[in-house]
Amino acid sequence: MMDRAALQVILLGMFLMSATSDPVKKKKNVDIYSFYINSTVTSRYATTVITSRVANTLNESQEIQFEVKIPKNAFISKFRMTIEGKTYDGVVKEKEAAQQQYNQAVSRGQSAGLVKSVGRTLEDFKTSVTVSAFSKVTFELTYEELLKRRLGKYELLINAQPMQPVADFKIDVHIQEKPGISFLEVKGDLSTGDLANAIKTTRADKDFQVWVTFYPTQDQQTKCKSCGENGLNGDLLITYDVERQNPKGEIMVSKGYFVHYFAPSDVPRISKNVVFIIDRSGSMSGRKIKQTRLALLKILSDLDEDDHFGLITFDSEVSLWKRELLRATEANLENAKSFVKEIRDRGATDINAAVLAGVDMINRHPREGTASILILLTDGDPTTGETNIEKIMSNVKKAIGNKFPLYCLGFGYDVNFDFLTKMSLENSGVARRIYEDSDADLQLQGFYEEVAVPLLTDIQLKYPGGTNLTKTSFSLYFNGSEIVVSGQITDNSVESFTTEVIAVSKGSNVTYQDTIMTKDPSDVPPENENFMQRLWAYLTVKQLLDRQVLLKGQEKEDEKKEALKLSLKYQFVTTLTSMVVTKPQEGEVEVANKPKEGKGGDGYTADVDSDDDDSVINHHPAQRAFLLHSVPMDYPAAMDYSDAMDYSDAMDYSVMIHHPLPTYGSPTIHTTTPPAVQVHSNRFLLPVVGQSKPLCFDVPLPHKLRLLQDSASEFSMNGESLSENHGFHQIAIHYKTNHHLIISTKSISYHNGQDKVEILWGQELTQHNTDGVSLVVLENEMNVTMGNIGVVIISHKKDGVKFLWPAIWEHPKDVNLTGVLGKSDISYVKTEGSQTPTLKMKDKEVKTYLETVSDYRFHSTPVQECWLVPFQAVMEAEISDFTVTQL
Repeated sequence: MMDRAALQVILLGMFLMSATSDPVKKKKNVDIYSFYINSTVTSRYATTVITSRVANTLNESQEIQFEVKIPKNAFISKFRMTIEGKTYDGVVKEKEAAQQQYNQAVSRGQSAGLVKSVGRTLEDFKTSVTVSAFSKVTFELTYEELLKRRLGKYELLINAQPMQPVADFKIDVHIQEKPGISFLEVKGDLSTGDLANAIKTTRADKDFQVWVTFYPTQDQQTKCKSCGENGLNGDLLITYDVERQNPKGEIMVSKGYFVHYFAPSDVPRISKNVVFIIDRSGSMSGRKIKQTRLALLKILSDLDEDDHFGLITFDSEVSLWKRELLRATEANLENAKSFVKEIRDRGATDINAAVLAGVDMINRHPREGTASILILLTDGDPTTGETNIEKIMSNVKKAIGNKFPLYCLGFGYDVNFDFLTKMSLENSGVARRIYEDSDADLQLQGFYEEVAVPLLTDIQLKYPGGTNLTKTSFSLYFNGSEIVVSGQITDNSVESFTTEVIAVSKGSNVTYQDTIMTKDPSDVPPENENFMQRLWAYLTVKQLLDRQVLLKGQEKEDEKKEALKLSLKYQFVTTLTSMVVTKPQEGEVEVANKPKEGKGGDGYTADVDSDDDDSVINHHPAQRAFLLHSVPMDYPAAMDYSDAMDYSDAMDYSVMIHHPLPTYGSPTIHTTTPPAVQVHSNRFLLPVVGQSKPLCFDVPLPHKLRLLQDSASEFSMNGESLSENHGFHQIAIHYKTNHHLIISTKSISYHNGQDKVEILWGQELTQHNTDGVSLVVLENEMNVTMGNIGVVIISHKKDGVKFLWPAIWEHPKDVNLTGVLGKSDISYVKTEGSQTPTLKMKDKEVKTYLETVSDYRFHSTPVQECWLVPFQAVMEAEISDFTVTQL
């Protein structure tokens, strides 16, 4: 395996920004001698520049890599590399033109990069360049974003992990807010211990400006709680809000553009009518339904007594807790909580009937001076009743009639998020993805908190003398949020500019009117004087792209052309444009694309051109084409709409690049290859309680494995894998002496000693219940419960080949499970100070590497990082101890 020194500097983002790199072994032949993150926030518009200066200390050329992750809501607007005094700038082009240039580079055998990413809030930019012996390279990337106010504050999260202590390390944040900054707090891992002394906060101009600086010494960079020889590893969290003394809002005018921030807080809250529509279909089984119950119990406790609420659960049938909306009295809430505790998963998914029932419940109980809200939570497509998506959207839109918003929460990656997005946007709401993770209940609660306190309804904003306005009509304004409108002023010679806001507060019309003098001295520093024009362009492009899912025909084409025109003018990398980077190596080309949100994507890797037979790690940089993917982080998703698409099949290449397998006992070398070449092993994930990264281990192919066994209940599950194929082609489950279930990639056979049932994959929902055995077969998933043990078998198709993968979402209590999937008590501690990553497991030190694994427990096969360890280290036995002779 070729040992290539590679630099990775990664910028992470949660709502705002962050910079980091994947934890890898420190590169001794690469010196990051300067690392700056500079963020300037002017009236909520953040421009962030990360600059990394790197020296190649080898006496020969080597590839230096630069990798940046940015917030989903941000647009990259500039990238450049400077090598030996010559600068190479990225140029934003229309996506088709950039793709053609990319394809031409690939056809010539040159290096070409295509950036793609998905995740909660992150997107990824990555490039590399070959640097001569003892030479230096400077990378500089700029991105822009309008910060959003949520729950009464803006947040800046800056995460730093540059892989080595840096002699000149600086983070500078400069916040300028015209009305003044009401509060600002700095916390996080990097604000503790000795590092707290490296943070300095300076206020000036009556709190109109704040500087936050973080200048740790090299010695300090190794001594924080999560730091080590690889330097900083942690975050700074900066939260702030602005003074809001003027209920009419904050208006700024500059060079023919204006922005209006409207966030009144001196109005009484409006009592609400909220109906929760909860999917309880079979696919919600296990952790999903449990987390949904937990979130609902907390949300019910947070309802105000003058609120009215309803609960609807649905599968193939729709169940109403009560036929009418009830006031949130203590007695009603206790009864509702009892109902929630009994919600169980079952059946198919009739979204159409459920949402219409919720609309009907609100329509039948109108209350003057209140705000009505529908919240739908589902994890799948409509599978029964009305299943035509266009018809469902038409039915819902007609029933709601623009009277109240519908918020759609999509649980996991199997949900049709594009459908939920369209349906919510058509009804004045938004769609939010709830990620399948340990904090899913907190994500649900967090969304509800954002819409829990409505203050105004039917908000209309008017700007006489304004043109090219961003969105000016809003159905609801919630406490802690903010409405932002920007536009151009038609006559720059006017001396004043007037704004008018008309809204409804508790059933009564209210008006906010304000006038400002346009000739007043600007509060914007000269270096930021163009920010308002760029803010307008950013917000306009965002909203034009959001509306694309709702428009059709010529209107859609016209708005798409306008969004493209502005993206090119302001050099924004959007879903319509790409950034082309021409590199010094014989004109090599890389193309950075703004990705669309996909169905999955936990991992991030370089994919090789499938025509090559060699592993990507054996290619010379100037002889490969690669696709880059992203890593989603565990941060709450933004409220805004994100474009949705099926994630590229290239995600499946994520297990191709590996280090040598760490040794434990006899040394073993693990190799993996592009899809065109053989698959050598199955990689299993093993979550570890209390650790953010799971363990993973490989089992060579082919094999017949004892996957799960409980001798006390006479339960066993075995699986058989074939050479060169992923997963399992057949899984057998046995229970007691007479229950036998054989699952293959084509069909399912169940025999209970008397009757035999044959089921084909892809049929309509099939259920079978008898004698402590429950079988539920969905299109590509089978839920099996035998006794008190439940497993899920997922059917996948990859590279044209079908395979199966088992998942256990909950280990039953007081059951001693054995087998490859039976391990539940594993733990580890990462050992600090070692040059090679080492984990302490069962009082033994095990060498490891940070790797990626496709998580086949999910249909979307998200890719995530894991610590790769030998099978023997986890199981404390040999693979032969888990093999069976027959299924």
